[in-house]
Amino acid sequence: MSTLPSENSLEDAYNRSFWMPGNYQRTAKRTEDAFQACNDIVACFQERARVERQYAQQLSEWSNKWKPVVDSSPLYGSLMKAWQCFLSSADRLAALHATICRSLVSEDGDRVRTWQKDTFHKKLFGGFKESHDIETGFARAQKPWAKRLKKLDKARRAYHKVSRKEQVAREREAHAQGNPDVSIDKQKKIQEEREVAQQEAEKVRARYEKVLEEVNNYAPRYMEEMESVFDQSQEEERKRIVFLKQAFLSIHKHLDITNNESVRAVYNELHNTLMAIDEQEDLRWWKNTHGPGMPTDWPHFQEWTPEKKSKKGKKEVEKSGTIEKSVMIGGVKVRALYDYVGQETDELSFKAGEEFLKIEDEDDQGWCRGKKDDGWEGLYPANYVEVV
Repeated sequence: MSTLPSENSLEDAYNRSFWMPGNYQRTAKRTEDAFQACNDIVACFQERARVERQYAQQLSEWSNKWKPVVDSSPLYGSLMKAWQCFLSSADRLAALHATICRSLVSEDGDRVRTWQKDTFHKKLFGGFKESHDIETGFARAQKPWAKRLKKLDKARRAYHKVSRKEQVAREREAHAQGNPDVSIDKQKKIQEEREVAQQEAEKVRARYEKVLEEVNNYAPRYMEEMESVFDQSQEEERKRIVFLKQAFLSIHKHLDITNNESVRAVYNELHNTLMAIDEQEDLRWWKNTHGPGMPTDWPHFQEWTPEKKSKKGKKEVEKSGTIEKSVMIGGVKVRALYDYVGQETDELSFKAGEEFLKIEDEDDQGWCRGKKDDGWEGLYPANYVEVV
């Protein structure tokens, strides 16, 4: 259930608005944030490269350890070749993961470092030239506006002060008129004080309205100058987003090494997520969240009103649902999940989606025997099919 925003929350939102003095810092700081993000990205995938290298070393050590055992085992023929194939496959995987390690470090890591060096230019006394230029542009555009706001705030406080003074004078006059203990001369004096307070309030009000008009007349120029600098910052950020998108896609390309359908589905989902990176949408979000699209309390006349106490609303607790799991019922007829090409003469080949009969249950090595409609029988991996 949604609730209306309180006056305090709206005031906080206006105070955080891009248009308020000094609030452009979040936009200018994006340069330093992007530089740090590059460091974190390089460190993150250097660590992933070490994982790949260690895995490659472990595969090689495992293969070398078991080769003498397998070669001297009592097994023979196709069974021996099958066991040896596990070890040779491990050697090929080790070489592949070693290649991934080198690509992540020498290609992807160096690419980010080179771009980082060419894009961010450090100043002699700290900071970056790019962020300094943006901050300078914002500060130059906002300086006259800040002065006018300060003058407006001073006029507003002066008007509210005399308004309180006038209200007190009116209350004294109203109290004196119905009080027989107050003399006529005293009532006249109180009335004169109220009239003086009223005249002063009108004079200060006129001054407040004049300053407010000056501020509002200057607002279009202020907006134009601020948006000009903001657009420059957005263009720099767009280039950063585009580059990092390509860097992530390159890393993904090196990590996506499998042709297994179930694993490919995972990488396709990741790839689709990366391809969904939209610099225009990101820039639009930033603009509406931290830029000109944010709500702001443009200067307007604020009548003085007595302070009121606001009531706090109650928070609601969201309830989360439960997740149910489905159970698959077994059977004899099975359907192929992936393509499989038999490596030996006694193995069964089939295409994904093809249906046939399982005539023997899975053995302790994960193989089943199947029979196709044409009468061909053979062994196949049990995890390549599902029961129909």
